[in-house]
Amino acid sequence: MPEPSIFTKIIAGEIPSHKIYEDDATLAFLDIYAVIEGHTLVIPKKQVEFVWDLEDAEYQALMVTSQKVALRLRDVLGTKYVGEKIIGVDVPHAHVHLIPFNDADAMKHANSENAEPDHAALATLAEKLYFK
Repeated sequence: MPEPSIFTKIIAGEIPSHKIYEDDATLAFLDIYAVIEGHTLVIPKKQVEFVWDLEDAEYQALMVTSQKVALRLRDVLGTKYVGEKIIGVDVPHAHVHLIPFNDADAMKHANSENAEPDHAALATLAEKLYFK
């Protein structure tokens, strides 16, 4: 068993997060180093390093949740687009970045992990986006 990733610790409740969706197989929460408001991470609850190594059912669950959350982001935030990125180098736990935007330049900017996250703003946004 690999060392628990930061995402596995979020799933276990050891690290707080701004959750917006959860089911038996997946979790979606706001990225604290967002490139734009609403930047969300969707993860499988089972820790597997790469998206492409997920079992078929786990991969399908991840993509179904990504679609559901992307539609919610688009609807609630009123953006025209929601970009999807799978990069897989920053955390050894499969994850999908969902980035709502209206202008293509928003997808070109990198997030800054040096900036302190605004947890109050993230909590307010998470409440707005949360699936009830």
